[in-house]
Amino acid sequence: YLKISKLALAFAIIHSKPPGRSCKEYTEHLAKTVSEQDFGWKLKVEALEAEVLRLRQELLLNKICPRFCLENDASAETLLDQECINPVSYSSQLEDSGCDVSNDCAFDSLGIASDFHQSEHNVNTSKGWLERGPALNLRCTSKEGSLTAPVQFLQCLLEIRKLSQGGILQADFTELENDSFTICNSVSQLLDGLTIFYNNPKFPVSNFLTEAVCVLISLITDSKLSNHVLKKCFKKLEEFKKNLIQIILRNSSVNRFQALHAVSHTLVLLGRNIILRNSLISLLLSEVHQFAEQLLQAHQVLSSF
Repeated sequence: YLKISKLALAFAIIHSKPPGRSCKEYTEHLAKTVSEQDFGWKLKVEALEAEVLRLRQELLLNKICPRFCLENDASAETLLDQECINPVSYSSQLEDSGCDVSNDCAFDSLGIASDFHQSEHNVNTSKGWLERGPALNLRCTSKEGSLTAPVQFLQCLLEIRKLSQGGILQADFTELENDSFTICNSVSQLLDGLTIFYNNPKFPVSNFLTEAVCVLISLITDSKLSNHVLKKCFKKLEEFKKNLIQIILRNSSVNRFQALHAVSHTLVLLGRNIILRNSLISLLLSEVHQFAEQLLQAHQVLSSF
């Protein structure tokens, strides 16, 4: 049947081939057209999946606290918009040549304690966020923009948590048990987005990346929310830390120090969290041990000469 189908397809291509074009060229053209259609469907599927997750995020937030609603321009999306309007000045962004960081100021927003506390402060809320503004607006296109949806959703959870702790509103976090998929999927999306960025960073590094990491750390630190994340996403978190370490070790490009600087400071931010610290140190020591073993083997081989 397969042979007959291939033969029929070949005859159909030959029969419909436009004049002045070889069968090979026409076949390649048809293959490219079909491939583009498949890619288009994949994009549509991804967009629909993102929309489903967005709606689940809205629904979960509404179940936890019906009075809470996020204003569109009040969090992660605003930070990205501001950076698009007022980009950071970065004149010599790729001139380190593997020897030095050309502009240390470009990384002031990464790995500094004051910025970490500032990001924690940004997660704090006020009564003004209650009962106002339309629903979440989480659609985005850029690499950093793809992180907006999970960051904004997780920020909402943290804000509701802080407001409920302060007695400003009542929230039912037992709903997280009934819908662990949404929060776990959001955390996974955040980790995947950060990994994609660090594998191929764009300079200057957006402050939003620091904000995203700090939201993740705040989520893990919160006693009420961390269990939901750690129970389902622990392996994903371990994989994320391993990926960051491997990015540092594998990067051999000429202009690499700027990218490595950003990744290493993200590791520092993660290492400040007591829950993540031990496993992170174990991963780092494991890499040091492997390198020491390789040096020892190389020394033994060379000593024979």
